[in-house]
Amino acid sequence: MNNLTLYLASVLIWGSTWIAITFQYGRVAPEVSVAYRFGLAALILLVWCLLRGLNLRFSKREHGWIALQGATMFGMNYVFVYLAEQRIPSGLMAVIFSLMAIMNLLGARVFFGTALPRKALWGAVLGVTGVGLICLPGAAGSLYGAGIRTGLILALAGTVAASFSNLISQRNQRSGIPVVQGNALGMSYGALFVASYCALAGRPFLFDLSLRYVGSLAFLAVFGSILAFGAYLTLVGRIGAGRAGYAMVVIPVVALALSTVMEGLHWHAWLVVGVALCLLGNVLVLPKAPRAEESPA
Repeated sequence: MNNLTLYLASVLIWGSTWIAITFQYGRVAPEVSVAYRFGLAALILLVWCLLRGLNLRFSKREHGWIALQGATMFGMNYVFVYLAEQRIPSGLMAVIFSLMAIMNLLGARVFFGTALPRKALWGAVLGVTGVGLICLPGAAGSLYGAGIRTGLILALAGTVAASFSNLISQRNQRSGIPVVQGNALGMSYGALFVASYCALAGRPFLFDLSLRYVGSLAFLAVFGSILAFGAYLTLVGRIGAGRAGYAMVVIPVVALALSTVMEGLHWHAWLVVGVALCLLGNVLVLPKAPRAEESPA
């Protein structure tokens, strides 16, 4: 796949997971659902690696870095997100999570010495501003609800964990850890990390056999976890966490489009302006597409 295809796959799949996550709430604790999601995804990926004969042997040091990536990317990140969406509207969650674009740019500058073009930084700012305009009117009415402060803190914590995990992934790929095997083991570590937390915190390992829960779990595990993460982390390895992270700015726009079709969302002037700013930011931040002879085989 070329960079544009990887980018679109990440955006379109993750843009639909915001709705799917809400189908997980009910009988099963959110943290347990996170453990189920990445446990299932890890099992599928590990079987795939075995069938394909992919190498799963790594040094203790490499396992340490993979475990750190798994605990942050597939563990803490999603526990915070699932808990936050119980307390704040998904639109507001999307706004906060889109800040990862700027966090990635700054993190890549600090940890890898990656250049920080002014145009890219302004593009990220415009994108985040656009998402803010899109989501703020829908979120404003709920800012008086109980637990809103806790929800905002959890959302910010999830965004920081996600950005940190992106930088770890970039480091792991630069050290030669393949994306598929890294994800298979990382999701295993992440699921074990969350499951251990659930056991210590007394969260019961219940299960919901309803079509709503099982269907959303399968979608989140296969598409939202395996396919989207595979595409996104490959993109991180190619163009860096800073530029790849801009996908987190566009994802809320996809979520709004799905809401228009599925929930009858009406487009107003503020929504049009917000989308326009997101698209403008996209143009400024994304790198130029590689020439045909530079494209990976």
